[in-house]
Amino acid sequence: MTTAPPPVRTGADRRRAPLVLRNRAFGAVWLGQVLTQAAVRMFQVGTAWWLVAYAVHDARGLASGLFMAACTLPAVALAPVVAAAVARFAHRSVLRTAAALAGGASGALALWASGGGPPLATVYAAGLALAACQAFFDPCLTTSVPELVDDADIETATGFELSTQSLAGLGGALLGALTVDRAGVAGLAAGCAAAYLGAALLVASARFRTVEPGAGADVPAPSRPRPLRRILGELPYVRRILVCFTAANLFTTAVFVVIPLYTRSVLAGGGGTVALLEASLGTGALVGSFTGARVPGRPTVAGACCLGLMAVALAVPGLVGQRPVVAGALAVAGWCAGAVGVRFVALFQRLVPPADKPGFFAVMQAVLGASLPVASLAFGFAGDFLSPQVLCLVQGVGLVPAACALALLESPAAEPAGGAR
Repeated sequence: MTTAPPPVRTGADRRRAPLVLRNRAFGAVWLGQVLTQAAVRMFQVGTAWWLVAYAVHDARGLASGLFMAACTLPAVALAPVVAAAVARFAHRSVLRTAAALAGGASGALALWASGGGPPLATVYAAGLALAACQAFFDPCLTTSVPELVDDADIETATGFELSTQSLAGLGGALLGALTVDRAGVAGLAAGCAAAYLGAALLVASARFRTVEPGAGADVPAPSRPRPLRRILGELPYVRRILVCFTAANLFTTAVFVVIPLYTRSVLAGGGGTVALLEASLGTGALVGSFTGARVPGRPTVAGACCLGLMAVALAVPGLVGQRPVVAGALAVAGWCAGAVGVRFVALFQRLVPPADKPGFFAVMQAVLGASLPVASLAFGFAGDFLSPQVLCLVQGVGLVPAACALALLESPAAEPAGGAR
C-alpha cells in the first residue's frame, strides 16, 4: 500500500486564517465536538470526584474505577453498530442525533438529581448513556473529515479534531470537580445538557459535501466496505501499531482513576486540586495536538520516544508529592499523548482506503478502548490496597515495554517520515 505525499505548504498558505475560521462547516462541527467531549469529560471527572469525596465511604477506588470502566464499555461493545451506522446514514444526521440524545439523557439526570442525591445506579447509567452517544459521535466525525475539508487540509483538520480531546480535558475536567463541589450532581448534569444541545445545533447548521470514492488517495476504493474482521487483518502495520497503543492504554488511562485518589490521599486537596491536575494534563495534550505533527522522525520512532517520556512523567508523582511538580509532570504526559495522537491519526487517514474508514475508525476506537475497562477496574481495585504513589510508579514502568515494541516495528517503505504540516 502506498500513501499520498504530505502536501507542500507555501508561505501564503501558512499566512492564511486558521482552518476553523476559513472553513465554516468544519469550524461548526469542530466546535460541536469540543462541546460534546468537554461535556462527557466534565461528567466523568465530576462524577469520579463525587464518588471519592461525597458518595462512597468504603472502597472508593473500586467505586470510581467501576464508574470509569462503565464509561469506556460502549466504545468497545458498540463498535460493529457504530461502523454500520456511520457507513449507512448521513454523517450529519448521526452526529446531530448522538448529541441530542446525550443532551436528553443528561437533562433527565439533572431533573432527577435536583430533588436530592440520586442513587448510584442512576448516575452510573447516565455515564453509560453519555459514553454510548460519544461512541457514535467521535468515529463519525473522524470519518467525516474529507467531507468537510480539502485533501490538503486533512492533517491540519486532524490536529484540530484531536485537540478537542485536549480542550475537553482542559475545560471539562476543570469544571467537573468544581461544579460538583458547588452545585452537586444536578448542576453537573445541567451543564452537560446545555453543552450537548448546543453541539446538536452547531452540527445541524453545517453543510457536508459528497466525496467521490477514492478521492485523496492513490489506492482504488473497494466496491463495498470490507467486513470489520478483515480491516485490521489486511492492514498488518496499522494493526501492530494499535496493539502497541492498546497495551500502553492499560497504564496511561489509569491516570483518570489515580488523580482523585492521589488528590485526596497524598495532596489532601479538594475539587480545586483535581481541577488543577486535570487541567495540567489537558493543557499539555492541547499543546501536543498542535505541535505533534512537527516532531521529527518516523511515526513509530517518534511515538516510542513520546511513550518513553510519558513513562517518566507518570512515574514522577510516585517519587515527589509536591503539587507543582505533579502538575508539571502531568502536563508533560499530556503533551506526549497529544503529540502521539495527531501523528498516528493523520497517518491512518492516509493509509486506510476511504471505503474502509467508517469501519476502521470504529474498530480503532474499540481496539484502543478495550484496555480502558480493564485499566479502570484494576487500578481502582488496587487503589483500595496500594498507595497512589505506588500506582504512579506502576504506570511508568508499565509503559516501557509498549514503547520498546513500538520502536522495533518495521516501517513500510512508503511510511511518511516528516513532521511538518
